[in-house]
Amino acid sequence: MSEKEIIFKRKLETEFQNWFDNLKEEKALLIKGLRQVGKSTLIKEFAHQHFKNVVYIDFIKNEQIKVVFKGDFDVNRIIRELSSYDDSYRFVANQTVIIFDEVQECSAARASIKYFIEDGRFAIIESGSLLGIKGYNPNYKSIPVGFEHSLTMHPLDFEEFLYAKKVNKVTIEQIKKCFANKETVPEVINNRFKDLYREYLIVGGMPRVVKKYILSNSFSLAKQEQNDLLEEFKDDFGKHLNQNEDVIYNKHLLNNINKVFDSIPSQLAKENNKFAYAQIMKKGRSAVFDPAIQWLVEYGLIKKCYNLSQLSQPFSGNKIDNCFKLYPTDIGLLMAMLNKDSSINLISDKYGIYRGAIYEGLVADSMIKNNHNLYYYHKDSGLEIDFVTEYKGDVTLIEVKAKDGRTKSANVVLSDKEKYPNVHKLIRIKDANISENSKILTIPQYLTFLL
Repeated sequence: MSEKEIIFKRKLETEFQNWFDNLKEEKALLIKGLRQVGKSTLIKEFAHQHFKNVVYIDFIKNEQIKVVFKGDFDVNRIIRELSSYDDSYRFVANQTVIIFDEVQECSAARASIKYFIEDGRFAIIESGSLLGIKGYNPNYKSIPVGFEHSLTMHPLDFEEFLYAKKVNKVTIEQIKKCFANKETVPEVINNRFKDLYREYLIVGGMPRVVKKYILSNSFSLAKQEQNDLLEEFKDDFGKHLNQNEDVIYNKHLLNNINKVFDSIPSQLAKENNKFAYAQIMKKGRSAVFDPAIQWLVEYGLIKKCYNLSQLSQPFSGNKIDNCFKLYPTDIGLLMAMLNKDSSINLISDKYGIYRGAIYEGLVADSMIKNNHNLYYYHKDSGLEIDFVTEYKGDVTLIEVKAKDGRTKSANVVLSDKEKYPNVHKLIRIKDANISENSKILTIPQYLTFLL
């Protein structure tokens, strides 16, 4: 397959289309997400398909263009000066979209959104890799509340990975139908998707890595690309802007971010993989490392999975704020962070000390990419449920099994209606086919993208 033949079909396109059909005159489309997840590519492709004129501004590559937005917010003045800056820009009413890429770098451009929307002649799409970081740009005194429709873009999920590999769409729909109807997947298809999912576990969903793997069919080259990405992410650690919107680094924060991030594999490999500050540094405390954790969460590289005080909704009201696990937001990045032989070990089913981390990570990966918050349940008695979620309106337990294993804790919860009256269902994820009894739904690992 050539590079031109690799097409990334992204589910977020449906949300883009909804904005175009219903909201483009009322709100700007704002796309947040980790760096290198494909935001700019998807935005530009969509823009060129739906608008006659596309004005694309990247505030990192075209830093000097910021001066256009430093004056008043008169739309006529702004488009006149933008036209002078670049002769290719065409501003035709009702036929033009303006793209503000890396808009976190220019607070005035984001503030101007309100005035462009009120003017009504031009559609606006914004995107940014560090938009989620509170305080990244101290000049953001007035975000255009009510004038942005915000979406988050993630790395490719397993289904999008399959599309990139040109797996037959009919076959993909078949496994989705089997899941919906709780029917056994035909064995030949089941075996094929197990193999595909092992590839996805190692490669993950970062577009650059997926492209490298598809072109080379090499896990080694894919991992090299993952390592390059991780180094690029680390270049952002601790970054923010000063009052002049120049990039500066908080060296103390940078040091702590690196310590937290580098500790994640060993944290997840523990028997009880609750995040432990003392594992980073002797006598480590939350006051020291919580700002670093929050930076990584807001950057989009990790997600907190909170322990619940009780198994009932709302989960957000029952979470224990100081008791959590940390998962990278892409399973491929987690694999790259593990020991150098982990990819080979996974293919040969020799999981080592990271067995639990890998298979919990795959569920976290799926749930994050479906925009779910992460929760688990642990009691000092030893009772522990890997994940807790809402499925079809019910509180549902999720147990992850790398190989065959009992679900002792889940069985305790399901059988004790006096103590756990709100729990009626368990989803067991293992190397198996689809099966269901009254309380337990078993699914193969590759179907986690449908949770």
